[in-house]
Amino acid sequence: MSAAVSNDRKRGKKRYGGGHGNKRWKGSRELEVGMQGILITCNMNERKCTAEAFNLLNEYADQLYGPEKLQENNGSSSDGEAEEEDVDVALKKEVAQLKASGAKRERRFMALDSGANNVIFIKTQNIEADKLVHLVLSDLHTTKKHKSRVILRMLPVTGTCKAFQEDMVKYLATFLEPWFKTPNCGTYQIAFKARNSSHNKRDEIIKTIAGMVGNLNPKNKVDLTNPELTIVVEVIKAVCCLSVVKDYSLYRKYNVQEVVKEDTPKPDAETETNTPGEKDEKDEKETNKEEKKDEKETNKEEKKDEKETNKEEKKDEEEKKKGEEDNDNNVPHDKKEDEGDGE
Repeated sequence: MSAAVSNDRKRGKKRYGGGHGNKRWKGSRELEVGMQGILITCNMNERKCTAEAFNLLNEYADQLYGPEKLQENNGSSSDGEAEEEDVDVALKKEVAQLKASGAKRERRFMALDSGANNVIFIKTQNIEADKLVHLVLSDLHTTKKHKSRVILRMLPVTGTCKAFQEDMVKYLATFLEPWFKTPNCGTYQIAFKARNSSHNKRDEIIKTIAGMVGNLNPKNKVDLTNPELTIVVEVIKAVCCLSVVKDYSLYRKYNVQEVVKEDTPKPDAETETNTPGEKDEKDEKETNKEEKKDEKETNKEEKKDEKETNKEEKKDEEEKKKGEEDNDNNVPHDKKEDEGDGE
């Protein structure tokens, strides 16, 4: 009987306690509508990516906001004090302490499950994600120092909504105003990406957002080469992550690996990248190459002409020889007899 009762209790805990607890924990660690933070993509190593992200973000967050101040929970009572208190009072105090410690445990950066492979979401608390990410990329672009191995892109998320077109349109109507509503205006492009979501069509979403931006101010113009602003739209499952960022092209689409590489400008007609010596050497090589080509063609033509000439001379010689033989055969018989009599 005792074994049966024990099994029933285990099943009861699994059904009502464990299952509910796991579901609540999972929900509290996932990207949800209403959050702000930073989307970070990586190359197959999410755990290392998370560690690198915390180090990198805290380094630059300290520059903007100062070191994070962690509050310690000093209100816990000792075992002796708990024994002296009434049981009900002790339980109430313990519950209050747990609630307080839970509130204090809210850090300025918290890693959550984004809902897509090789993508993590860092939830931010009292942090302007767009300014922080821009500072990171600006410094990396200037110093050219590699500070990450597995992080690829860092995209700030300053707004989230449900990933359905009607919800996106409703949310974007006010979200885009600070950048594009009259008197504000600028050149822009739209960077759209969908993961684990197939109900949104890329071209349709981009066209809808472009129409909204144009309605906010007709002076807003699309520029796909070097826009002043980029509207980043990242859809993951049922959540749409949004931000408006600067220097998107300059900072290589906010890629921390690409932004530290040295710029290699392409030579154009007005700017010569070669030194005078290099240029002369290059010109000389090109000239020699052309001369050799011309010489080869000339030799080929001369050989062809020589071959044709020899052929003609041989033909003339054969005709001449043939003509002499014909003359010999055509001498009169009486003349030949006279020549014989003379002998």
